[in-house]
Amino acid sequence: MNFVVLTGQSGQIIGWVFLGIIVFALLIVVIRSIVIVTQASTRIVERLGKYSRVLHAGIHFVVPIVDRVSAPITLKERVYDFPPQPVITKDNVTMQIDSVIYFQVTDSKLYTYGVERPINAMENLTATTLRNLIGDLELDQTLTSRDTINHQMWKILDEATDPWGIKVNRVELKNILPPRDIQEAMEKQMRAERQKREAILEAEGKKQAAILTAQGEKEAAVLRAEAVKIKKITEAEGEAQALIQVYEAQARGVKLINEAHPDAAFLTLKGFEALEKVANGTATKLIIPSEIQNVTGLIASLKEVITDDKKSK
Repeated sequence: MNFVVLTGQSGQIIGWVFLGIIVFALLIVVIRSIVIVTQASTRIVERLGKYSRVLHAGIHFVVPIVDRVSAPITLKERVYDFPPQPVITKDNVTMQIDSVIYFQVTDSKLYTYGVERPINAMENLTATTLRNLIGDLELDQTLTSRDTINHQMWKILDEATDPWGIKVNRVELKNILPPRDIQEAMEKQMRAERQKREAILEAEGKKQAAILTAQGEKEAAVLRAEAVKIKKITEAEGEAQALIQVYEAQARGVKLINEAHPDAAFLTLKGFEALEKVANGTATKLIIPSEIQNVTGLIASLKEVITDDKKSK
């Protein structure tokens, strides 16, 4: 009797264990059937090895064992710095050029099934495209045409990666490293160009200084001449005004004398004053009329004095 009871208890324990296993398995199945996709990423679902659908951001349910969910595929823009690639220019100069590519996944299905290892495929495509473009350019063109090369590479890569579900947004040449001897030659050329520009600027400066100096001297000479001219004109105008005032004073004096009706004595006195002035001159011969009042005799005497003075000179 005791043996039967023990057997019944063991059966119950085993039943509870099986039930627990079933519940645990169901819990695992439920957990495995829930897939949470984070923002800016997707996941690919394959059912029995065949593409089923794309899971976007949010919570999703799948069938465990039957459905297989891929690793998350980010939709953010990514940046890849590819290592330097040896390229040969049109004039046979070997350089090392490394490039940077900005891209993002636009189609998760094409990105997953379009090409094997998309990043490696894009790196190789970048290297071959870069060699083709640089091969058509000379060294100087390569160093001065970065924008052109970037645009051409972007156009080619963007078109080539469309079947892979990749959108190339930008391509940049990070470094262009020519050989050491070429770098030294370029540095010497740059130094020579700088020295040439310096000499030209110095010569231009001296030329401008000489021109400005000459212009300054010219303007100064013109101003000095204008000052002398104005001074002479002012002095002449002053002398003319003085003479006019003297003559006007003399005219007023004569007018006043005439209006006063001077007598013979006054005229005789004035005659003696005139003779006194004549005597102070350089003439050696004086003729004095007997009648000083006689104006005609006085004029003749003065004429004789002036003539004699001219002869003595």
